[in-house]
Amino acid sequence: QVELVESGGGLVQAGGSLRLSCAASGSIFKINGMAWYRQVPGKQRGLVAVITSGGSTNYADSVKGRFTISRDNAKNTVYLQMNGLKPEDTAVYYCNVNVITLSYLGDDYWGRGTQVTVSS
Repeated sequence: QVELVESGGGLVQAGGSLRLSCAASGSIFKINGMAWYRQVPGKQRGLVAVITSGGSTNYADSVKGRFTISRDNAKNTVYLQMNGLKPEDTAVYYCNVNVITLSYLGDDYWGRGTQVTVSS
């Protein structure tokens, strides 16, 4: 069993910054890709940023140049540094981690989500 615990969401004014964290724990042999998604009511969950086990990154066009995804493999943790926040960044942010468990089974795991609200 794998658990993801997110932290760092909150309320911030436009132009401000927040840093999200997501720590994975449990029956982990290896973590492959780690990613952040976000969702607003009435819309599908969309990819914000992804980082591979080798450190390659990819971002949604809407956040390029403002958000930075990183990971600490020793802590099984992925981060999302969000700068220059805009009201349209308001959403629930979810981390997603692809894990190979100690039983050598691979699967995607999701965090419970953390609310980010950007006021204008």
